[in-house]
Amino acid sequence: MTTESFPEDAPLATSPAAEDREKPRRRRLAFAITAGLAAVLVAGGIITATLSGASDVHAVTSATAPKHDTTPPAVTRADLDALPAAIYNAVIPGLLTYKDTNAKTITAAYQAKSGDVPVFGADQHTPVAKLPAKNFLGEPTVIVPVRTSAKWALVLTPARQTKPSQSDGTAAAQTAGWVPLQSLTKTSTLDTAVTVSVSAQTVTITRGDQKVSYKVGVGTKKTPTPTGTTGYLQARYEDTNQADYTIQLTSLHSAAADDPMGGTDGGLIAAHYNPSNSGTVSHGCIRLTAAALAAFNQLPLGTPITFVD
Repeated sequence: MTTESFPEDAPLATSPAAEDREKPRRRRLAFAITAGLAAVLVAGGIITATLSGASDVHAVTSATAPKHDTTPPAVTRADLDALPAAIYNAVIPGLLTYKDTNAKTITAAYQAKSGDVPVFGADQHTPVAKLPAKNFLGEPTVIVPVRTSAKWALVLTPARQTKPSQSDGTAAAQTAGWVPLQSLTKTSTLDTAVTVSVSAQTVTITRGDQKVSYKVGVGTKKTPTPTGTTGYLQARYEDTNQADYTIQLTSLHSAAADDPMGGTDGGLIAAHYNPSNSGTVSHGCIRLTAAALAAFNQLPLGTPITFVD
């Protein structure tokens, strides 16, 4: 990567363009995942946990230390199986709100050492969810800690804590939870970070002292791109039935609408190519130029993505 700003770009060959592509992408994603993981979802029991009686959300940052650093409580197989899976369309009240634009503490990606990983809430005593060993693509789930201690890791999750419609039109775009460090195994070192500036309508990829920036399209006023927090690149996949380009799926969700596109994908925030890739034009996703997409394709999964005003 070389230091460069706004490289010259050329459009990708896609058809049809713009809005006609983004909507099928969302709906097909939800359909494909639901069909492919039907057995898993039945076994997991609950995708959307009830919000009745939910208390005020605990907010954490990369500076949040564990309340205690003793050996995590044992979780039986039966208890683990009964926990809701913290996946793209889950709503789990026990998860923690994550609001932090400091991505420097994210230095490595992990995966489950063996089987699903229990996720604990703020008290670190009661498991509230689980991170499945494999994601909706059947690939190892990428797990990204923002802080580790001797026994615990505070990790980002791809699930929601609440929906905007259930929280006066606002919701956390990113969530986190505590997991036993011994349940994780490191898979890669992360030395690159991405920053999306919604006001400047740019995305900047930074590695060491090298930076490259691209113009992007962002959400409209009615369907804004979330800001003020950091997520990660959770998956990358291709499906020629929904798009002629690679889709980069982040762990973040719309903070303003349950699902800006309709359907059941949980208001996911993705970065993807679209010929209409400048201005406030999207439903919250980041619309990339061809050059920006090519750069994203080189990023390792787990790469932190910070969204700022």
